[in-house]
Amino acid sequence: MSARRAFITGITGQDGSYLAELLSAEGYEVHGLFRPGESVNERGTDICRHECDLEDGAGLRRIVGAIRPDECYHLAAQSVVGGEELPTIRINVTGTLHLLQALRESADCRLFLAGSSEMFGHVDRAPQNENTPLRPRNVYGVSKVAAYQLMRVYREQDGMFACCGILYNHESPRRGPQFVTRKITRAAVRISLGQESELLLGNLEAVRDWGHARDYVKAMWLMLQQDTPDDYVVATGQLRTVRDFVVAAFAAVGLDWQPYVRVSPEFFRPAEKIPFIGDSSKAAAKLGWRPETAFSDLVSEMVNKELACYGVLGTVRPS
Repeated sequence: MSARRAFITGITGQDGSYLAELLSAEGYEVHGLFRPGESVNERGTDICRHECDLEDGAGLRRIVGAIRPDECYHLAAQSVVGGEELPTIRINVTGTLHLLQALRESADCRLFLAGSSEMFGHVDRAPQNENTPLRPRNVYGVSKVAAYQLMRVYREQDGMFACCGILYNHESPRRGPQFVTRKITRAAVRISLGQESELLLGNLEAVRDWGHARDYVKAMWLMLQQDTPDDYVVATGQLRTVRDFVVAAFAAVGLDWQPYVRVSPEFFRPAEKIPFIGDSSKAAAKLGWRPETAFSDLVSEMVNKELACYGVLGTVRPS
């Protein structure tokens, strides 16, 4: 019996890398979509590489037709960077439409679409669940809602097995340096080594529902193993402040954070009156999924990875 084939867009991101490892461990033949010329450290996972832009509908149809995947995980997306809103719409919406068309034309394939808590936008209740109204308040959120609604059209009118995971904030040692969690762990390590003297941050009381990417990709996989397609919130259900993350990261390197952290107004964002916190009880009941990584373990993993970059190994233990 041949191995099941999985096709992952966005395979170069943190979610894509963890998902590729999970699927490989489950015996899948893993195929990944790369932007032309894009390189990545594949961390030892045997990945079949395919180069194509998401905006190239014909190219996607050729690739999907050649792979004939059993499962497709659509993780690729772009957030608004430097005010470039149009590329966000093109990649997140038009790119999703091209992929849906390719999957419909080529084979009977199960699809996972990566959603975001940004789809909820102006929330009027907490925690949020699958029935919370979608009222996005930025272009990225709008693009994610549009992609989700396109997916529903293909599920309801064409019978496609398609699921959306509404993912709350999730981090890992593979997180990019532009994200605040990585900024914090990187600065804590560099300060502990005498290479930096301070960390500039915005509102320390801003709250997030933070989980581990490794746990969240397992929820993605479980969604496609069910008898019927459905949508699920994926979250820890626990709120932490930016201050909590800072305290844990600096404690992991043996430092009191207060002498080194300075609040700067330039990094402030408008405060949320009602916090973004996810209710993943549906995923627990139907998928048997629960987050497995404690907050302290997540921070310790991220700090250890930073230390390893400087040749300092195995010094941090979860508090």
